[in-house]
Amino acid sequence: MKHYRVRIIEDAEHDLIDLYNYVASHDSAEKAGYVLEQLESLCLGLTELPMRGHIPPEFDQIGITSYREIHFKPYRVIYQVIGQDIFIHGVFDGRRDMQSLLERRLLR
Repeated sequence: MKHYRVRIIEDAEHDLIDLYNYVASHDSAEKAGYVLEQLESLCLGLTELPMRGHIPPEFDQIGITSYREIHFKPYRVIYQVIGQDIFIHGVFDGRRDMQSLLERRLLR
């Protein structure tokens, strides 16, 4: 079995910090900690079966198949598997305008 490494790029780290701050200020620090823990666990869990995620529909529509996503609803984790590395490109609230957000972030 292949051994994969999860790498969270800087943009995704900022996403996690922003999500934590948002949840903490609109709910509680306890809830924010729980959400952050679940998202980090989800990302680290990709070391086994990293291709289990599906192609984000926004990318599938335009023929880009190199990105995948997994969910901790309503949050979407967008990643890419390159060799033995899994690059987490973004962690987004799926209730946002994902089409333009993904285009700005990943297709720049």
